[in-house]
Amino acid sequence: MQLFSIETGYAKFDGGAVFGVVPKVIWENIYPADENNLCNTSIRSLLVVDEDRIILFDTGIGDKQDEKFLSNFYLNGDDTLLKSLSNAGFKPEDITDIVLTHLHFDHCGGAAKYNSDRTGFELTFPNANIHVSRKQWDWAMHPNSREKASYLKENLLPLLNSGHLCFIDLEGELFPNINVNFYFGHTEAQVIPYINFNGKTIVFTADFIASVAHIPLAYIPSYDIRPLISMEEKANFYKEALENNYILFFGHDLPNECCTLQNTEKGVRVKDTFKLAEIV
Repeated sequence: MQLFSIETGYAKFDGGAVFGVVPKVIWENIYPADENNLCNTSIRSLLVVDEDRIILFDTGIGDKQDEKFLSNFYLNGDDTLLKSLSNAGFKPEDITDIVLTHLHFDHCGGAAKYNSDRTGFELTFPNANIHVSRKQWDWAMHPNSREKASYLKENLLPLLNSGHLCFIDLEGELFPNINVNFYFGHTEAQVIPYINFNGKTIVFTADFIASVAHIPLAYIPSYDIRPLISMEEKANFYKEALENNYILFFGHDLPNECCTLQNTEKGVRVKDTFKLAEIV
């Protein structure tokens, strides 16, 4: 098995939204904001190569949205999904499977693109099956007013019409060496993958735990639809993570790709941080 960290670009989000009820005077010491209270974040994917499967977890924002929409997020940096895949030695046609942790625009937008004459959309990865939890799909198709702006028809309809959409109905093994669990605090049935790599368990935390700065239980983004459930899910996850020495791989932490955890007098906190390449 091979694992690759895939940077798709960087975006800025309001610090208050990123850290919820935690006061800025506390969180800014851990994850600084700019003069406009914006936190620059990674939009990071994970690529797993295991025998004949080449699996991409999440696809970033993509480039289908108009300039007005994208300007709200101050996209920056030179990295793109396809550029990073190419640097890792892969073409779009090589990808056999896409797993979308959830369908917010910054996690699924790169799965479809404009066709050559920009009259419609086509799959970015034409040979890949696209896996998403059925509950999350149904949730996105009938969005609540809180999340509606994150579920974009130009991201979802091309997947629906592609014939490549595959629904995940149950937790457990999705592929050999890869299990998934559902989490409900951030959004309905977010898919979190647990990857067995050389005896280690690497967990792609997506928006379940967005960064090292979100490890304390109370650090819940305002984006989460069920913040108390998020706290409960984190507490249960930490018990497993500490017992089994899980490695967390982050989708939105700009300075930190991975970390391990430890118990402290203040609760569970980060132990060590490192790049994915250091352990693979």
